[in-house]
Amino acid sequence: MEAIGVLMTYPMSSYLEQRLDSRFNLFRLWNFPHKDHFFKANAGSIQAIVASTQAGSGADRELIDSLPALEIVSSFSVGLDKVDLAYCKEKGIRVTNTPDVLTDDVADLAIGLILATLRRICESDRFLRGGLWKQDDFKLATKFSGKKVGILGLGRIGAAIAKRAESFNCSISYHCRSEKPELKYKYFPSAIELASDSEILVVACALTQETRHIVNREVINALGPKGVLVNIGRGPHIDEPELVAALVEGRLAGAGLDVFEDEPWVPEELFGLDNVVMLPHVGSSTVETEHAMADLVVANLEAHFFKKPLLTPVV
Repeated sequence: MEAIGVLMTYPMSSYLEQRLDSRFNLFRLWNFPHKDHFFKANAGSIQAIVASTQAGSGADRELIDSLPALEIVSSFSVGLDKVDLAYCKEKGIRVTNTPDVLTDDVADLAIGLILATLRRICESDRFLRGGLWKQDDFKLATKFSGKKVGILGLGRIGAAIAKRAESFNCSISYHCRSEKPELKYKYFPSAIELASDSEILVVACALTQETRHIVNREVINALGPKGVLVNIGRGPHIDEPELVAALVEGRLAGAGLDVFEDEPWVPEELFGLDNVVMLPHVGSSTVETEHAMADLVVANLEAHFFKKPLLTPVV
């Protein structure tokens, strides 16, 4: 299948690149400084894009229009906010993603962020490394077990987070597009009502126009000065300036953040706050999951070009 051209616009995974290189004619756009020259010479031979949720790694209308032979976009992620799904559907371009294989890792990390924020794990690590333990005891933290956990979005990842939080004897409630009567968790019809009833609010929904800034000033204030906000969804789920203001002003107890509005740029005001734990969008970043995601990307491409059913179709 080497004659089939596959485009990556941004480096995502060396393992994924190796898998693609062995099966297709892989174009790495970042290796070509003159993009106009590249597209003029190669656009007609590129039939697939490998996208992701990283900045500069999507498939927008401009990129799609520049590739007249494009047939499929295979996303190296479960999220699709960097892919113009409506335009792909209009143009008859297939789209796939990588659900399920990253669910456990992202859910594990959500619990890790909760524990790190409540138990001040990162802060106490800095305390010890700075030699301060010789001078004084570290401050008291807050327990996680038994807390009221609210989850925004109860899809695969949200449900996996709920299951893990239950093992800490937490009570679980949620808000999503529609109630799930088959579940035993308490449903709230709005994010504000969910936040008002939660001590920890976890953002785990898909990013859409409806969920952009779903966590705004009102939701943050409803969570309150003893509340903790955790985001393993997407940065734009949260109105970031409002979050920064609430943390600085003490209207929110803490936050655990794996994603940000303008990645890789992070508000500098957060760097000096001990009650914030920040990670560089690593929710699914384990060797095992990276390999499983890459294998699924390749399997979807092979299925498409061998005229077989796609494994995880979106469009």
